[in-house]
Amino acid sequence: MSYSFLDFLGLLGAVGLFLYGMKVMSEGLQKAAGDRLRNILSAMTRNRFTGTLTGCLITALIQSSSASTVMVVSFVNAGLMSLAQSMAVIMGANVGTTFTAWVIALFGFKVNVSMFVLPMIGLAIPLLFTKKSRNKSIGEFLIGFAFLFMGLDLISKYVPDLQSNPEMFAFLEHYASMGYASVLIFLLVGIVLTMIIQSSAATFAITLIMCSKGWIDFDLSCALVLGSNIGTTITPILASMSGNVAAKRTAMGHLLFNLLGTLWVLCIFFPFVNLNVWITEVLGQGDPTALAGYVNHIEATQPQVYDHLFDNSLPDGHEVAVKVAHLQQSVSIGLSIFHTVFNLINLSVMIWLTKLYVRIVERLVPAKHKEDEEFQLKFISGGLLNASELNIAQAEKEITVYADRVSRMIDMAKELVHIKEENEDFAQLFSRLEKYEDISDRMELEIAHYLNRCSEGRLSNEGKLRIAAMLRIVSEIESIADCCLGAGKIMIRKQQSHVSFSDEIYDNIDIMFDYVKSAMDNMLGLLRNMEHVREAEIIVSYNREREINNFRNQLRTANIENINSKHYEYQAGIYYMDLISDLEKTGDYIINVVDTIREQFRNAIVR
Repeated sequence: MSYSFLDFLGLLGAVGLFLYGMKVMSEGLQKAAGDRLRNILSAMTRNRFTGTLTGCLITALIQSSSASTVMVVSFVNAGLMSLAQSMAVIMGANVGTTFTAWVIALFGFKVNVSMFVLPMIGLAIPLLFTKKSRNKSIGEFLIGFAFLFMGLDLISKYVPDLQSNPEMFAFLEHYASMGYASVLIFLLVGIVLTMIIQSSAATFAITLIMCSKGWIDFDLSCALVLGSNIGTTITPILASMSGNVAAKRTAMGHLLFNLLGTLWVLCIFFPFVNLNVWITEVLGQGDPTALAGYVNHIEATQPQVYDHLFDNSLPDGHEVAVKVAHLQQSVSIGLSIFHTVFNLINLSVMIWLTKLYVRIVERLVPAKHKEDEEFQLKFISGGLLNASELNIAQAEKEITVYADRVSRMIDMAKELVHIKEENEDFAQLFSRLEKYEDISDRMELEIAHYLNRCSEGRLSNEGKLRIAAMLRIVSEIESIADCCLGAGKIMIRKQQSHVSFSDEIYDNIDIMFDYVKSAMDNMLGLLRNMEHVREAEIIVSYNREREINNFRNQLRTANIENINSKHYEYQAGIYYMDLISDLEKTGDYIINVVDTIREQFRNAIVR
C-alpha cells in the first residue's frame, strides 16, 4: 500500500477535525459555565497554590494549555496579574494538559469510536434548537467531544503505515537505532510538530497512535511527548511579542519551566522511562514496551495475520487481535503516566522556586527603558486567545483601571480652578489635563475594540449582554473625562476675559467638586466589585446624584440674586454657572454608569 498525497491531505483533515472538535468542546463549555470560570479566575492571585490549582483546572476544562497560558500572558500585559502569580498558573497549566492525554488513553482505544460518536451527535442536535442558551452550549460541548474522537479515529486511519512503506520505514529506522541520539532527534521532532500544529494534545494523539501500532518504540514516544511540552510554548511567545516587558517575561517563564523540566529528564532519560514502565506494570496495565517486539514477531512468523492486523479484517476474538489490543491499551496508559509523572515532579520541585524563577526571567528579559515597566494597554496580545467568556473578566478589570485614571482628572480640574491668572503652573496643569483626556480617548477606543473582538467570539447570551453593558460604561467614563477637560477650558475663557471669582464662588465650586468626587469614588467601588454589588452602595450613588442636582438648583437661583445685588459681575456669574453645569453633567454621566451596573447585575445585587 503506497501513501499518496491524497492520504496526506486526509491526515491533515483528520488533525483539523480533532483540533476543531477540541475548539467546539472548549467553547461550548465556556459558554455553559462562563460565570463560574470567571469566578475561578478571581482566585488566581491569592497564592502560588491556588494559582497552580486554577491553572490546572482551567487547562483541564478548556483542553488547551496554550489557550490558558496565552490568557495568563494577556492578563499580565494588562496589569491584572503579577509575574510571580503568573508562574504558578503556568505550572498548573502544564499538569492540567495531561487531562486530555488521560481522556484519549482511557476512551480512545477501549471502544469502537463509531459506536458512540454518531449517537452522541444525534443526542446533541436537538439541544442546539432549544430556547435555553445553556442547553445549546451543552449540545455544542457534546458535538465537540464527538468530533474530537472522530478526528482521533481518522488520524489512526490516515497516519502513514510505516511497516507498509519500506522506504519511509528505512528512513526512520536509520534514526531510531542511534541510541541516545535518537532520543534527541525525536525530541526535536516533537518540538517542531507541536510548534506547527500549536497543540500538544494533537501531538500526543498522533504519538499515541503511532506507538500503539508498533511503528515506533515506547522510548521514542516518550521523547516525542517531552518535545511537545517545549513546542507548546510557541503560542504564548507569539502572543507576547506585541505586549509589554511583563508579558514577554511571562512567556519566557513558561518556556524556561518546560525547558528545565525536559533537561533534567534527559539526564536520566532511560531510568525515568523504566520507572514509568514499572508504574504501569504495578497498576496492572502490562508492559508498554512489549508492543513493538510482539508486532515485529507476528510480521516475521505470521505475515498473513500481520497483513490483516491493522485493517480490522481479523475475526472477532482472534488471539493476535486481542493481544495487540491489550498491548495498545498498555502503551496508551504508559504514555499518559509518563506525561503526568513528568509534570507532577516538575511542579512539586519548582513551585518552591517561584521567586528564583522571577529573578532569572527578569535577568533574561531586562527592561530596555524605564517606561517599559509602566502599565500599557495593548489588547492585541490576546489575539490568539479564543476564550471569549474568560476575556470579559480581563475587560472588566481594565475598565476599572480606566475609570480610576479618569477620576484623577477631577482632582486636576479642581486644582486648576484655584491657580491664579497668568501663572506658569496653570499652563502646565492644563497641558497635563489635555494629555489625560487624550489618553482617555485612546483607552476608550482600545477597550471598545477589544470588547467588539470578544463579541465576535462564541458567547453565551449573558456574555453578550455584559459586553453591551460594558461598552455603555466605557462611553460614559469617556464623557466624564470630556467634562473634566471642559472645566479646564471654562477656566481658560475666564482668564482670557480677566474675570475674577469671589471667595463665595470658590467655596461653592469646591463643595460641588467634593460632591462629584464622592459620587465618582462610589462609582469606582461598584466597578471594582461588579459581580457582588451591594444595594446600599447603589442607594448611596442615587443620593449623591440628588445632592448634586439640588445643590446645582440652589446655586442657580442664588446666582441670579447675587448678580442683581451686585455681589459679583454678570460675566463672572456666567463662567461660574458654566462650571457648575459642567460638574452637574459629570454627575449625570456617573449615575448613568451606576444605572448600567444595576441593570446588568440586578440578579447579583446583595441586599
